[in-house]
Amino acid sequence: MNTLSSVSNFHSMKNSDLFSKRKLMDPSVCFTHPSNRFLTVSPKGILDASPKGIQPYLRLIRFDKPIGTYLLYWPCTWSIAMAASPGQLPDFWLLTLFGAGAFFMRGAGCIINDMWDRDIDRKVERTKLRPLTSGELSMFQGLVCLGGMLSVSLAILCQLNMFSIVLGASSMSLVILYPLAKRFTYWPQAMLGVTLNWGVLLSWSAISDGLTWPVLPLYTACVVYTVIYDTIYSHQDKYDDMLIGVKSTALKFGDQTKYWLSGFAAVMVSGLTTTGVMCDQTWPYYAAVAFTSGHLFHQIWSVNLDNADDCAAKFRSNTRLGFIMFLGVTLGTLLKVTEGEDEKEKKVAMISK
Repeated sequence: MNTLSSVSNFHSMKNSDLFSKRKLMDPSVCFTHPSNRFLTVSPKGILDASPKGIQPYLRLIRFDKPIGTYLLYWPCTWSIAMAASPGQLPDFWLLTLFGAGAFFMRGAGCIINDMWDRDIDRKVERTKLRPLTSGELSMFQGLVCLGGMLSVSLAILCQLNMFSIVLGASSMSLVILYPLAKRFTYWPQAMLGVTLNWGVLLSWSAISDGLTWPVLPLYTACVVYTVIYDTIYSHQDKYDDMLIGVKSTALKFGDQTKYWLSGFAAVMVSGLTTTGVMCDQTWPYYAAVAFTSGHLFHQIWSVNLDNADDCAAKFRSNTRLGFIMFLGVTLGTLLKVTEGEDEKEKKVAMISK
């Protein structure tokens, strides 16, 4: 009798009650059940929880793959922190503006890239399901989305001084032409580096009302840094690229890739060190540069260039490097005043003697 009663009670339960009992036994359910989609906070989870009509647009701007936004943003933060006054934290408003700008300009760059490359992307396993390539979105829909991303980016740019507005606007030719580079040269990664790191110059000018010498070695370091991580990334597609006829540094360097990248790593570390010396940086900055050097050489010599998953993992690891370098620049700038005051006290003591 008790058994029959239990069965009857089970069948009379509401679906929500059943789900609640499952949730207690399996906490992961709340991340997968449709009624609990809002609990997910990762970019991929937000995309999956979004209305179906919006999802293709989010995938078009790579919303679920924020690594590109991070790699665009972190060098800007280095520049903002480096240009800050001694003893001062980097300007929070500028960090916010450039964070938003990195998101919207990265999205715009992805759309432009997909418009140029939709025929090529159909032949590459990793890219054949992109919204414009698969036909999920039309070219007109992509163009409308691009217009929205660029409009917001322009509004952000207009918050800066006039020199920076002109400098930022001048980068649009690079953004538009970069996707064509792989058709004509084996150095599209260098073109990407010049384009992607334009924000280093822009953020410096936003603080200094122009460009000064220390930003040049910093910009050079960031350009070769992009060549390093994007060459590793491009090894994922090297076999498809060979069949299609698309060029890249991965194909250019071939079996000598690690030696080439080691040379670029040395240039990057030299550029960061030179900028530090020119800006009178302190020990936390050089500690961050030392960490960067170790990270780069470990990344270069441990990556399996014939394993697409390992190439992708090494590529993504650069997010951590970006944060640590930003932390080093910030702390190094904060300590400038302390060290300066110590020097003044020593001079006063010497004079009094």
